[in-house]
Amino acid sequence: MLSRLSGLAAAACAVLACASDSTTAWQGSISDSAGVTIVQNPTQPLWRPDETWTLTEELRIGTAEGEPEYQFGQIPASPGVAALAVGSDGRIVVLDQQAQHLKVFGPQGAYERTIGGPGGGPGEIGPGVSAVVVSTGDTLLVSDIGNQRANLYTLDGTYVRSFPLSFADGIPFRWESSEDGRIVAQLRRIAFPGSTAPPDSMDVIAVRNLDGSVGDTLMLVPSGKTFSFASGAPEFNFFSAEPSWTLAGDRIAYGVNSEYRIGLYTTGGRLERVLLRPFERDPVASDDQDAIKDLLGTAWRDAGVPPQQIDQLMQGVHFAETYPAYAQIKATPDGTVWVQRLQAPSKLTPEEREGFNPVFDLGSREWDVFDEEGRYLGVVTTPPRFMPVCMLGHAIYGVQRDELDVQYVVKLTIDGLGG
Repeated sequence: MLSRLSGLAAAACAVLACASDSTTAWQGSISDSAGVTIVQNPTQPLWRPDETWTLTEELRIGTAEGEPEYQFGQIPASPGVAALAVGSDGRIVVLDQQAQHLKVFGPQGAYERTIGGPGGGPGEIGPGVSAVVVSTGDTLLVSDIGNQRANLYTLDGTYVRSFPLSFADGIPFRWESSEDGRIVAQLRRIAFPGSTAPPDSMDVIAVRNLDGSVGDTLMLVPSGKTFSFASGAPEFNFFSAEPSWTLAGDRIAYGVNSEYRIGLYTTGGRLERVLLRPFERDPVASDDQDAIKDLLGTAWRDAGVPPQQIDQLMQGVHFAETYPAYAQIKATPDGTVWVQRLQAPSKLTPEEREGFNPVFDLGSREWDVFDEEGRYLGVVTTPPRFMPVCMLGHAIYGVQRDELDVQYVVKLTIDGLGG
């Protein structure tokens, strides 16, 4: 862990040791700036071709036809959404947003039970349910946005209690849980139609306690602008700068994707280390703008939106001048940081574009991987249309869509990861 390193001296020793063995010498540099370790990475990876980590599918849950227990209506699988959780014994909890319930599966994928159901009563789940995370004692917390509350359950399906979510304090649109069971949420104040704009543009990343209270504030980060009601109507600002963060062991990895710069912070908000990698700022191509507008129009028409309303929605679709440096950040508990690259719709094949979703699929299959020192190791490629959610030990749990948009829960093993 970074917290156990003795600063720059330990990092320098690691680099020298790497340079003296049979692997390719790392071509980056490590320096100190006012007590913060700066890791400047080269474009070339440290891995040799035979050292690159690969992913092997270990488990798949779901079916297009067959037993209803293994069918999913809609798992919310956009970047950063906690669509599933894994208990201490390996049981997998899947959030079905359409059915407004949870499904629990054993470590080998066998269906065990369904928790919750549509409604506003005790233990029921409202529309717009957005996340499930696991806390201490395998207590499940479900963000029930439709009922403006958080529901607590045990893994055996017992409803424990609920506590209110005050939207005046900000909408909790991103949740994560740490290895030690702490639950962390990012709160964003949004100006809805008819309301005044928020007094500032900072989101709060804070611990949420199971009694409903807000614990320590870990960080303040700028609000993203991809979606807003700034003009009183929905606005979509594709490729705008967005903050991205994730719990990385006993640290928080955080960056704004307008640049390839990722900071590693203590949970008290102190910056310890910065990971840098060269990034060429490319303009957003007109072909990509046209492709995204075409895809949005098709999606709205398929959803039954009237043509006049589609025209109004299109007035709120905007694009940044340049592409961001990356799509999102993930991390393993042992401190490796994974950074998802972007993919341009105009570079997809006609077959790939046919199943492309401009909300889910702007992130590439390619992920830049950095070790716990911050050195760039190389690229790991995920399966097509796969969205990772939980990274635990040598496993990645996520959601994959097939060519018919049927969703499956998939567990991948990271081959090559030591320890």
